[in-house]
Amino acid sequence: MHHSDASSIVHGWDNYPPEVFPKLWDWIQEQLEAGSLELPQPAMQEVHHVSPDCAAWLVQVSAPTCPVTNAAVQRAATLKASLGIQNDQYHPKGVDENDLLIIACACEKPAKLISNEEKQPTLPSDKKRYKIPAVCSLAGSTCISFLEYVKSASRSFG
Repeated sequence: MHHSDASSIVHGWDNYPPEVFPKLWDWIQEQLEAGSLELPQPAMQEVHHVSPDCAAWLVQVSAPTCPVTNAAVQRAATLKASLGIQNDQYHPKGVDENDLLIIACACEKPAKLISNEEKQPTLPSDKKRYKIPAVCSLAGSTCISFLEYVKSASRSFG
């Protein structure tokens, strides 16, 4: 099971467009239909905001969305506290509320999270600056990039 955040699905849409890589998007559609790939609701909302064409395709193929449950909200609150974030004082270079909800949804399944946020080889001393991959690790979840996800298919899309 995989969950995609907005950055990864939009990255794929922009860099591997369906008209150039139709087999890739056929495979992604298969993964969505099989329930092997989902988008948490906050990720789907972000896709609608940043890439209407990609969002329209996701709606067309009836991409499954993972609702934000009470358990996910509680897990996100726990992650927020462990990062030292109080109220809504997020660091502009770290995760935000939606990111925490997306990570929490992935942890609840459990699912690997596909995110194209950069990995931080050296974690900042201020945990408020942690990006999605670092917070996933802190939460005991796995985070991979869109390309790593595609490579995991072990097939050619050319």
